[in-house]
Amino acid sequence: MLSAVDKVRAAAGDRQREYRVEELAKAAGITTRTLRFYRERKLLQPPRRDGRIAWYGEAHLARLRVIAELLERGHTLGGIAELIGAGESGRDVAELIGLEAAIIAPWSDESPVHLDWDELKDAFGDQLTEENTAESIAQGYVTVQDDGITHVSRRLMDATRALVAEGVPLSLVLDASRRTQEHADAIAEIFTVLVREQILGALVGDAPLPPGEAARLTEQIQRVRPLARTVADAQFALALDRRVHTEYGELLRQRRPETGTGDQA
Repeated sequence: MLSAVDKVRAAAGDRQREYRVEELAKAAGITTRTLRFYRERKLLQPPRRDGRIAWYGEAHLARLRVIAELLERGHTLGGIAELIGAGESGRDVAELIGLEAAIIAPWSDESPVHLDWDELKDAFGDQLTEENTAESIAQGYVTVQDDGITHVSRRLMDATRALVAEGVPLSLVLDASRRTQEHADAIAEIFTVLVREQILGALVGDAPLPPGEAARLTEQIQRVRPLARTVADAQFALALDRRVHTEYGELLRQRRPETGTGDQA
């Protein structure tokens, strides 16, 4: 038999659903003990009370799902409490999560590739030395397993194999890779400082973000990301044009025989 409260809830079918504590825990995929623990840690907003009955709504369920997502991302409960404290609603917290995801999302779309020892021997022959292997590992691109190696970038591995096939020693390819990585890190630092100071300055300090600011910053970051890659790619291509023309001009100058008027007999 329905209680008076249940009858009221049934009559208001178009309203947001409400849950008893057991129902909310089941919907969120946690135990009632965990739910009560979150309440004690003030991770969950207080329920609506009707006498001795506590009613939870969709906002509570959304908050529990946010907590689960943050835990999955590696946040501690203390850190989650601070993050939740920065927003008054589940939407605010969700927007902060979206901003975090936009900031730390991978910029590269590289796919790893695994090569066994026979494939490596075929590709690099006697150049597969301990020194070259150690240099590859030191650059952070290669991990070694019992059955071979895994490179973080199929494109870089394919380029390395192609250059060696063209007669460029593997040691020189690795040296060029190391120096390129150093310059690439410097370029990345320029862009990260630019974004940090000009776009994400509002995140510095303890003041909470105004409502909607996290969502606005997320959209801005998503617009800026491809622009950074475009600028870096265009600058690199233009730099290659300049260097190649200079080097080729120098090569031609060295090949031309020296001419001069000299003394006439």
